[in-house]
Amino acid sequence: MNKVAVIYWSGTGNTEAMAQAVAKGAQGAGASAQLYAVSDFSPAQAAQYDAFALGCPAMGSEALEDGEFEPVYQSLKASLADRKVALFGSYGWGDGEWMRSWEADCADAGITLAAESVICNDAPDDEALSACKALGAALV
Repeated sequence: MNKVAVIYWSGTGNTEAMAQAVAKGAQGAGASAQLYAVSDFSPAQAAQYDAFALGCPAMGSEALEDGEFEPVYQSLKASLADRKVALFGSYGWGDGEWMRSWEADCADAGITLAAESVICNDAPDDEALSACKALGAALV
């Protein structure tokens, strides 16, 4: 059975709702999925998982949250190149530049994304939650 870690940071609950949908999608496809707020995940745990869904909203000038999420992502990045990885998150302004930058950073690190990233403006609607479930299933 595939083991999927769904790791997220959420300030308003929007990205957390997306993370829950990703986990449900992975579980529905037959994986064991563990949901982690980024503050509860240590990069030392990475070896326990076959796949990773990483979720972070756009912050400031369309950047990843830098107090908790960015440091964990940077520590984890080297161990993701040979694993299935997918990205998701919400934003309240802009056009999704933070996600394009994050995808480019993954590519530069040799990380191949297993699914198209999912972004939504503000709270995820039914379409965004469905896309998150599909993203979770793509990791299995």
